[in-house]
Amino acid sequence: MRYSKQREEILNMVQSSFNHPDAKEVYDLVKKKIPNISLGTVYRNLNSLVLDGKIKRIQVKNGNDRFDKTLYEHNHVICKNCGRVCDVSLTINEEKIKEVEEKTGFKITICNFNINGICKDCMKGWKC
Repeated sequence: MRYSKQREEILNMVQSSFNHPDAKEVYDLVKKKIPNISLGTVYRNLNSLVLDGKIKRIQVKNGNDRFDKTLYEHNHVICKNCGRVCDVSLTINEEKIKEVEEKTGFKITICNFNINGICKDCMKGWKC
């Protein structure tokens, strides 16, 4: 992949993020440094960075994809209301993995998952 100042700045924004930004959030941050950048350029570069293995994409059901600087396998908790994403350090033990393999016939090679719920900020206005 060819070097570009825009791609480098987009990567820097994701890597310096303490959350899991969506493309619009990355665009808003990069635009402060590169005022003439377009949202389309940000989308194209985010996709290229995912394909190159520099960042990870987190698909959010009924929400915008988020981007993650953490490349090792890990899990997430996702707010189904606002789309907020947080890393969680949970694992499934070997016994459960074997149980899934026996039930499905699959050989499990990687085990990562998302947990969906409502974040504390959304809970404040939550009505049942």
